[in-house]
Amino acid sequence: MLKDSLEAICGRPKRYEEMEIPFWDDEHISKQMLAAHLAPDFEGASRKLDFIRQSVDWIGQAAPAADYPELLDIGCGPGIYAELFARAGYRVTGMDLSRRSVQYAAESAGKQGLDIAYQIQNYLDLDVRETYDLCTLIYCDYGVLPPEKREILMGNVFRCLKKGGRFLLDVFSMKTYREFEERRDWESCPDGGFWSAEGYAALNRTLRYPPNVTLEQVAVLSEHRSACYYLWNTCFTAGGLVLEAERAGFKAAGLYGDVAGRAYTDDSPTIAVLLEK
Repeated sequence: MLKDSLEAICGRPKRYEEMEIPFWDDEHISKQMLAAHLAPDFEGASRKLDFIRQSVDWIGQAAPAADYPELLDIGCGPGIYAELFARAGYRVTGMDLSRRSVQYAAESAGKQGLDIAYQIQNYLDLDVRETYDLCTLIYCDYGVLPPEKREILMGNVFRCLKKGGRFLLDVFSMKTYREFEERRDWESCPDGGFWSAEGYAALNRTLRYPPNVTLEQVAVLSEHRSACYYLWNTCFTAGGLVLEAERAGFKAAGLYGDVAGRAYTDDSPTIAVLLEK
């Protein structure tokens, strides 16, 4: 009966089908996400803290605060990057959809005397012009969007940058897509877990959508509710990523294996691109 119920709410969705559930602002899940962000040695919601520090050091060389002082960190989460950027001399604005993460970030900055402006906002609704010198979108958030929303995002960032401004983002590569395996497993959490405070069972499934999209799908069933969560990712070739940027008016200023500036090769699991307006 439990298996049948989970299967009923966990069919194969259409590519980029959206969840009807407010995932980022769910009271319980957002608390779990925040804890995952803040765990320094866990690479889930954020990358490991050592890598983040390496990344900020490299960004400070690729786009120095002296030349690119106004920085917009979109998808900032609880402000881990934003705080390091502020300490490196940037004037930072952080933007995220998660109220819990932004509230934590603002409180953390206040305790440390860091002057960081935080906004609870969807970057797809960003409507400012020629305000920032540098924009960052880190940990492959660009690839969670379908093509039409990526176009909106790329255009929004282009408009918010001053002439000569730069945009750094990363995505998963086709190597990651080739190595992505379809699987299915069950999980029982009688005392609650990541997806719910009450006991639940979950069907975890990963799916490939040729030629370059993956889905991590989780169906959750408890005594009082059922829900299905979709975590999409688009994988890119370097040429395909640059082409999307060029359509918005950007030119590529650098191509890397990650946002810490490592060299890009065909074996890189991620691609980072530094764009210029």
